[in-house]
Amino acid sequence: MASPVIQPVIGIIGGSGLYDIDGLEEQSWRQVDTPWGAPSDRLLFGRLAGIRCVFLPRHGRGHPTSPSHLNYRANIDALKRSGVTDVLSLSAVGSLKAELPPGHFVVVDQFIDRSFAREKSFFGDGIVAHVSMAHPVCSRLGDALHTAASSLSLPVTRGGTYLVMEGPQFSTKAESELYRSWGCSVIGMTNMPEAKLAREAELCYATLAMVTDFDCWHPDHDHVTVEAIVKVLLSNADNARSLVKAIVPDIGRERTVCPCGCDRALENAVITAGPMRDPELLAKLAAVAGRVL
Repeated sequence: MASPVIQPVIGIIGGSGLYDIDGLEEQSWRQVDTPWGAPSDRLLFGRLAGIRCVFLPRHGRGHPTSPSHLNYRANIDALKRSGVTDVLSLSAVGSLKAELPPGHFVVVDQFIDRSFAREKSFFGDGIVAHVSMAHPVCSRLGDALHTAASSLSLPVTRGGTYLVMEGPQFSTKAESELYRSWGCSVIGMTNMPEAKLAREAELCYATLAMVTDFDCWHPDHDHVTVEAIVKVLLSNADNARSLVKAIVPDIGRERTVCPCGCDRALENAVITAGPMRDPELLAKLAAVAGRVL
């Protein structure tokens, strides 16, 4: 049987400093309700180069919501029920390596999840599922991000580990040195459980980490001013907007199923037998897992 032809819908999650996407045609902000509560903000629907796109400011416009209080399940569910197939996550981070200075971009390929105060799964008592997170990002999207950034002559590194801390406080110096000893590249507060939930929702997902400053391990860290960080943040946001415009025509072309298997992550993941599945949870999972349930 021939593989189905998919017309991608591109979801963009904007991090700190990135609260809109310019250049979208047919723009409209819409409230998307989910059984998990309200997402961070209304979603911005539109088209770039004729490709359907859906933008979500992760912290809400004006940045009213902290990383620990984001409704990650609602955010991913809202994108999924809006028809999104591919998610680009744009995230401000601190650097844990001297060769990744402020203004640098990292196409992340691994995560270490140190968050602890967040709901991390759509599944639970009543319907149990276990998805693989060995390779937590879609390498197809990661390659496309790297190609697009390189085409714009942006400083970019392909591959790196993103340490996700709980926050909202930043690291102690001892913690920063520990994460460096683990080989981590960047540190931030938002990409977990976002990446895990995207996998459960069978969405292709990739992260572009945008370095704003060195974490506190760096000897010059104390000399960094808020003004300098904000300047880098805004510059990164402008570059990210340019990158989105460059990548969407590429990843928005018709394709077949994802070679990484992201869109089939639940194929053998649901463990609970049909007669034992909780009807209430089953209804809540209609958008994210309806294909297999």
